[in-house]
Amino acid sequence: MNLIIDIGNTSAKLSVFSEGEMVETIRCSNRTLDGLPILCDKYPIRKGIVSSVVTLNSQIRQALDKLPFPVMEFTHHTPVPVKNLYKTPETLGMDRLAAAIAAQAQSSGQPILVIDAGTCITYDFVDEFGQYQGGNISPGMEMRFKALHTFTDKLPLVEAEGELPGYGQTTETAIRSGVIRGIEHEIKGYIEQLREKYPSLLVFLTGGNDFSFEENVKSGIFADGFLVLKGLNRILEYNEAL
Repeated sequence: MNLIIDIGNTSAKLSVFSEGEMVETIRCSNRTLDGLPILCDKYPIRKGIVSSVVTLNSQIRQALDKLPFPVMEFTHHTPVPVKNLYKTPETLGMDRLAAAIAAQAQSSGQPILVIDAGTCITYDFVDEFGQYQGGNISPGMEMRFKALHTFTDKLPLVEAEGELPGYGQTTETAIRSGVIRGIEHEIKGYIEQLREKYPSLLVFLTGGNDFSFEENVKSGIFADGFLVLKGLNRILEYNEAL
């Protein structure tokens, strides 16, 4: 069994995989990994991998060092089953690359776009030859709401939940619709632009936010909230086979 650790900006996900299948996943603190004993006492784990978008503190490193099995740290030096064409691989978020690798494994040789709607919204493209071409980063939903409130004098901090008209008729609905509909149009624009050049493009959505799209855009879109974890498991298995 494999232990997969994905440390994000707000929390960490720990998952156990067996023969390529996810057995159990929990969320815990990204500062302490307090969920480690829960899974390690429950399953006969043989190896692990950790990926983090934040600097690993001494508490986490000590916890990982005490585990009775080896844990690989996923870095830009780690061999991966795609060709990485990013010009500054040392600055690439490992979660972005892991998600792209998981999606590429499901693509049957088709080009893919991975959209991760979390703290930030990331767009990552892998071509039909299995080459990671790069991608873009934009502010996530909560970041947009907070920015409108923080960098203006009178605009309120609005929650994502609530009335969502096509055009707001109050400041609250104008902000909510502006942020959420704006993200939907942004995502749709990326998809349509790439599909003009790559008609067989597959799109994978992951992250914590759900969006709605017109029927003509939905075709070839797959939602998978565990792409990063699946990608990390594939990377771990790939390296063991080298």
